[in-house]
Amino acid sequence: MENSEDLSKELIRIAVVGPESTGKSTISQQLASHYDTVWVPEYARGYCEKLVAGCTWEDEINMFRGQLALEEQMIPLANRLLICDTTFITVKIWSDHMFGRAPQEVLDKLPIHKYDLYLLMDIDLPWEEDPLRDFPHMREHFMEVWHKELKALNATYSLISGSEKGRLQNAIQAIDSYLSI
Repeated sequence: MENSEDLSKELIRIAVVGPESTGKSTISQQLASHYDTVWVPEYARGYCEKLVAGCTWEDEINMFRGQLALEEQMIPLANRLLICDTTFITVKIWSDHMFGRAPQEVLDKLPIHKYDLYLLMDIDLPWEEDPLRDFPHMREHFMEVWHKELKALNATYSLISGSEKGRLQNAIQAIDSYLSI
């Protein structure tokens, strides 16, 4: 039986990322279904739903560790592709925004915990209200931040735009193109 380290070497990690309210969870579920694999939910969503006060520095570190642990749990269930609904890069982006810096633990992990392909969800979908979403008027700002962060990682990424159906087709096309390399 292979261990998760052996499996993770063969696995292609697809990260679905972007600003708030861009359809990351929806597209992650749809892609997992399309490719007959599993998707890793956003750990921070469940974590933040349980918070009774504002998010702290320690909460950000806990979300970072939780996201990585959840990914590890899902690896043995994946069928060639692991679709990740967001990644711990979000912790860096939120920490930079809220605290002016990111935890060193996160910064140290960024260059070594790679994803094969990032799908950056565009902000062309209408904003959907959600108690866990904070910045409806800063979508352009966070889109620029995402581009900057992905470029800093020298990440392979595709911008995914369009209506819900078109968005899914664009994401599938980006993944299929990547897989054919």
